[in-house]
Amino acid sequence: MRRLLVTASVLLALAGSLAARPAGPPPLPERLADTGGGTQLITAEASGTDSTTGTLTWWDRSGDGWVAAGSAPARFGANGLAEGSSRTQGTNTTPTGLYGLPYAFGTGAAPPGTRYPYRPIGEDSWWCQDNASTAYNRWVEPRPADCRAEESEHLVGYAAQYARALVIGFNYDRPVRGRGAGIFLHVDGRGATAGCVSVPAAAMDRILVWADPDRRPHIAVGTASGPTAITRY
Repeated sequence: MRRLLVTASVLLALAGSLAARPAGPPPLPERLADTGGGTQLITAEASGTDSTTGTLTWWDRSGDGWVAAGSAPARFGANGLAEGSSRTQGTNTTPTGLYGLPYAFGTGAAPPGTRYPYRPIGEDSWWCQDNASTAYNRWVEPRPADCRAEESEHLVGYAAQYARALVIGFNYDRPVRGRGAGIFLHVDGRGATAGCVSVPAAAMDRILVWADPDRRPHIAVGTASGPTAITRY
C-alpha cells in the first residue's frame, strides 16, 4: 500500500511539473496575419532587413494546426530585405510580404512527382524586366522588340540557379513599374541573390515534389521582428 501511495505521489508531482512548464510558441504560420487561405505554406525568415541569410520552412495544415514538412537554409538579396509594397527595382533587396506561387520552371527536368505547372527554359526564354515594355515582369519567348535585352534576364544564362525554380508572385498580378521584376525561389548560386530567395538544390527538389497547386501554397517572406516582421503578412 505504501508503495502505491509513493508511486501516486511521484506521478502527481510529475504531472504538476509538466503543467507548470511554460508552453512553447505556436508554429510560425499560426502567428501570421494571413497564410493565403490554402493548406500549404512556405515561410522565409531572416533575422533583420540587413540579413542575407535565414531559414526557409515549408508547412502543411493538418486539422486545426500547421506542421513543418521540411526546412533549409535560405539566402536573400545582397542588400537584405525591403518592404515589398514600397520596394524599388534594382536595389538587390528581397521583397517582404505574402505571395502566390504561379508556376515552376527550370533548365532541368521537373523532379519526378512534381504536380506544379512546369515550364522548361530554352534558348529563347527571357524574363522581361524592362519598365517600358508591355511584357514587364513576364516570361517572354522569344523576347519582344519592346523588351530590351540589357533590361531583361536571359534565363538560360543561369543554368545552376534556375535548374529548378518557382515564380514568386511579387508585383505579378498588377505590375507596378519600377517596383521590381523576376523574383523567384530558386537553387543557390555562389552567394546572396539579386532579390530572390534561394535554397540548396536538394531542398528545391523536395519543395517541388511537396508543393500541390490544388492546396494553394503561398510564400511569406519577412524578418523576425520590426516593420517587416513575417508575422505582419
